[in-house]
Amino acid sequence: MLTSAAGVAAQAARRRTFAVISHPDAGKSTMTEALALHARVIGQAGAVHGKGDRKGVVSDWMAMEQQRGISVTSAALQFSYGDTVINLLDTPGHADFSEDTYRVLTAVDSAVMLLDAAKGLEPQTLKLFEVCRQRSIPVITFINKWDRPGHDALALMDEIEQRIGLKPTPLTWPVGIAGHFHGVIDRRTGVFTRMQRSPGGADLAIEEEMGDAEAAERYGAEWVTANEELELLEMTGADHDQGTFLAATSTPVLFGAAVANLGVRQLLNILVELAPPATARPTVSGTDQPVESGFSGFVFKIQANMNKAHRDQVAFMRICSGRFERGMVVTHAGTGRPFTTKYAQQVFGQGRDTIDEAYPGDVVGLVNATALGIGDTLYADKPVQYPPLPSFPPEHFAVCRTSDTGAYKRFRRGIEQLDGEGVVQVLRSELRGDGLPVLAAVGPMQFEVASFRLEAEFGVKVHLDRLPYEIAAVTDAEGQELLRGESQVEVMTRVRDGALLAVFAHRWRMRTVAGRHPGLRLDAPLDAGL
Repeated sequence: MLTSAAGVAAQAARRRTFAVISHPDAGKSTMTEALALHARVIGQAGAVHGKGDRKGVVSDWMAMEQQRGISVTSAALQFSYGDTVINLLDTPGHADFSEDTYRVLTAVDSAVMLLDAAKGLEPQTLKLFEVCRQRSIPVITFINKWDRPGHDALALMDEIEQRIGLKPTPLTWPVGIAGHFHGVIDRRTGVFTRMQRSPGGADLAIEEEMGDAEAAERYGAEWVTANEELELLEMTGADHDQGTFLAATSTPVLFGAAVANLGVRQLLNILVELAPPATARPTVSGTDQPVESGFSGFVFKIQANMNKAHRDQVAFMRICSGRFERGMVVTHAGTGRPFTTKYAQQVFGQGRDTIDEAYPGDVVGLVNATALGIGDTLYADKPVQYPPLPSFPPEHFAVCRTSDTGAYKRFRRGIEQLDGEGVVQVLRSELRGDGLPVLAAVGPMQFEVASFRLEAEFGVKVHLDRLPYEIAAVTDAEGQELLRGESQVEVMTRVRDGALLAVFAHRWRMRTVAGRHPGLRLDAPLDAGL
């Protein structure tokens, strides 16, 4: 048990808390699984689409994710690798879940950006990178799927530098073009590691260090090309610099194939060696909270019904400072009320274990924490408040109804649960009354998730009637009165915070109405620039 400031600082230095970000289908969940395999916390890596004897990935625990082969919710995995504690947050890649992904990115210290070797920088990757840029999050780039045909390695380096302004500094370099992957050369040591997929691909890759002479004899022109490219990288100064990496102006680059576990060990070692540990975090007062100060943390995600054996609600809390001890009484910064952390757990995908202590950088699941909301700060000793997490402006709206009158209580409970988790925003409409809530979403797939979960977890089949609105703005009571006579406009109350949202059929309509009422308040809801 470490309670001294020095002890807490030492524990924080052992933590590596990062997110995996990318466009859909670039391999996030597969990479998450592969990293867990290399840390020896699972016996075999699953596949997003489990075929034959190969199981599904542990991070995609929701039935909908397993059926469709996509991640629609973020997942937290914690495990040890040597003397380092890894907190790995897998995020949804689909643009419809940008809000969930943004919340996750507030809780990490670095990110691994996956690029599909054949597709390079895709739209959602660019959007997620912009969030990292805004938050000055250091990014490590992994060129994935190098075992399949793809772009030229140097061309991918140019794309990274030209399109997102990060200087790529490759730490490993492939021998063989995309689709003919033989292994990587470590640029810092010059050692070539030959890599081969294990039978079935679910186990650790077969690796063998090979001398230059043997490699040259075996791979001929491919070996010569790789070394010529290395010389070119050296001439252009594409060498790793820890200062620029931590300042988020350069990105270390590695090559591999997550589905075959190729290059994953190298990535994990680089994360341990170069990724920043937990450090002081900014507060609303404008000061930074040192990791060795009294306990504090904030809730960045709420999830219910992760496991049918545990029909409960889990609040995911990022610990920012101090030592957390299960059972300690902390203060809810928003209300000043005490909160007892009796049921605290370490989360590994859908699985969970009771945890007795945790340190800055760790993610702890607080069970049955119904008094907590997304963005809430908890602290012990001296008061501290971390910045609130923004809500994104919804662009899709639908009335949610059920024809099963006997299930109304479950229907209301389910709607409240989804609102509390941030799966959708729930609005109350004067035109429709409390019995017909309006769901608001960044993307339409959020509606699919909401409908699926209402039926799967609460036993309520629902029907969604889409509304003809596509833009929202925050208004006030005066604005609500001004807009009552306008067509293609409606004002609804956001249930979670009471904000009045004016929704319009389209942006042109909003501009027309605003021009007719010069004093009308129409503020854009906070977003993260996505």
